[in-house]
Amino acid sequence: MTALRPERESGVDAYGGAGDQGTSYGGQPYGDPGAYGDGWYDGTAPAADPYDGTASAPDPYAGASDSTAFLPPVDEETVALRIPEPPERTAREQPAPVPGAGRAARRKAARKRHGRRGGSHKAAGASGASGAAEGREGATEGAEEASRAPLSRVEARRQARARKASPAVVASRAIGEVFITTGVLMLLFVTYQLWWTNVRAHAQAGKEASDLQDDWKNGERKPGAFEPGQGFALLHIPKLDVVVPIAEGIDSKRVLDRGMVGHYAEGALKTAMPDEKKGNFGLAGHRNTHGEPFRYINRLEPGDPIVVETQDTYYVYKMASILPVTSPSNISVLDPVPKGSGFTGPGRYITLTTCTPEFTSKYRMIVWGKMDEERPRSKGKPDALVS
Repeated sequence: MTALRPERESGVDAYGGAGDQGTSYGGQPYGDPGAYGDGWYDGTAPAADPYDGTASAPDPYAGASDSTAFLPPVDEETVALRIPEPPERTAREQPAPVPGAGRAARRKAARKRHGRRGGSHKAAGASGASGAAEGREGATEGAEEASRAPLSRVEARRQARARKASPAVVASRAIGEVFITTGVLMLLFVTYQLWWTNVRAHAQAGKEASDLQDDWKNGERKPGAFEPGQGFALLHIPKLDVVVPIAEGIDSKRVLDRGMVGHYAEGALKTAMPDEKKGNFGLAGHRNTHGEPFRYINRLEPGDPIVVETQDTYYVYKMASILPVTSPSNISVLDPVPKGSGFTGPGRYITLTTCTPEFTSKYRMIVWGKMDEERPRSKGKPDALVS
């Protein structure tokens, strides 16, 4: 039954005889009029069903030409918007009393809602709650009035003792104020040491150098012995951009704290002057604060020039060696042939001494130099100051 079968041809049966000539599903030949339902599409009634014997009902839309003939009727009231009528107010829906009204007004409103001689238990409860609230408000107002009333002597003393701070609180406040005051004073002291002393020392040293050069031009300063604190020369360290007056002595107030460099010229620390043929010219200066002229002498390297300028001569030294740390009592570094400098015999030397490490005076740093050139001022500045 699943094999393919040839289709039957119209008018021929399976055995070659004359068969069905082709009929529609209604039993009517395809060629007859009305076989395809003629009349359904032209507005006429279709042909009668051969098996029914009755005529089909006419087309209800046949002959209708107006496109609006079958639209539903229009309700004019549904076209426009309408404002709904407000609902009727019941007897219980009365306006609420105005907030802030007095007690008499609230009672009057309650009588209107529930009748003059009473109402429901709920109304009574609400009235009781409002009365309790009024009582609390009255109590609060009474307490405020009582607090504003003058106190008796005993009550005033009791409140004063309650407001008074305990000894622990007083002590903690005092300690805090001491710490704050100490911190402020320390900050001011550090500012004074690191900033103001430099400002003042630079001004004083600059004035001394200017006065010294003016005296040289006018011929008022003469070579020879100098009084303690008196400036007599200028020290140039070109690599460090240092130009500072050299004064006699190493007194802190008269020399070092004024931003100048001091010459070791008294007692066991006395050293030679630059114009002497042999000896060690020893100088001292601050490394920090008070102008700090020797702050960066640790950056000097062998061969860097150190120039001493006097009224008549330029003395040019070359840096030779450095002793980074030594004891403050090691005065042998100022000997005519200083120990630890590497010099083996007498000569014309210069020694720079300062404190180390920075911002302390626990140890000393030493820098040595050896005379390289002695140049009269009449020949002009040496190359170390020109370049």
